[in-house]
Amino acid sequence: MNRNTTQANKGPRDDRWYLNIMAPNTKGPKFAWLDPTSIYINGEAFHDLLDDLVADLDGVKADVVGGLDAMGFVLGAALATRLGIGFLPIRKAGKLCVDTDKVSFSNYSGRTQDMEMRLPAFAKGTRVLLADQWVETGGTMDGAIRLVERQGGEVVAMAAVAIEENAATAAYRQKYRCAAGVVPGSRWQAECNAQKLSSFEHYQPELAFPKRLA
Repeated sequence: MNRNTTQANKGPRDDRWYLNIMAPNTKGPKFAWLDPTSIYINGEAFHDLLDDLVADLDGVKADVVGGLDAMGFVLGAALATRLGIGFLPIRKAGKLCVDTDKVSFSNYSGRTQDMEMRLPAFAKGTRVLLADQWVETGGTMDGAIRLVERQGGEVVAMAAVAIEENAATAAYRQKYRCAAGVVPGSRWQAECNAQKLSSFEHYQPELAFPKRLA
């Protein structure tokens, strides 16, 4: 399949069409308000998201991508492959069988969790691009930043499907290069900030189904 030809039939590349196939939360307030993994399931959507993120990160010099447990692993590993650099998993506590450094943070639900990274993970001065699926309150990302900096690494950029707008994420945008499928100033950004997408009104799960190869 030629993605460029297929996308040309959908309209402008900055349309970010793949955001339409994200799934709303059906399980209640203990869970995130939507599920972006629909984008990962659909190959065309996933590759177009990666195309956009790589384009928005043009000029960033990173030595490794740090992916946040768990869904940041998917996006981070894919970005690392596209960028031709390595991938560093930043894990929830208790998963690694080697020496680790650990920090505590508050996640989007307000619960305190622990996150850890292998010790040592890299040489001092290593440039790290952090990737997570969604940046809401910034608590998880803050934990990852602290882990990287405590080992002498430098966070140079962040990537996500979406970065919501609030005081914490505004500080990230001032300090780091940030790339997201949801572009600041777009209708998607306003809807993500309100945590309700207009696409939910006509959500169709089959839009995310993988295309069957002939």
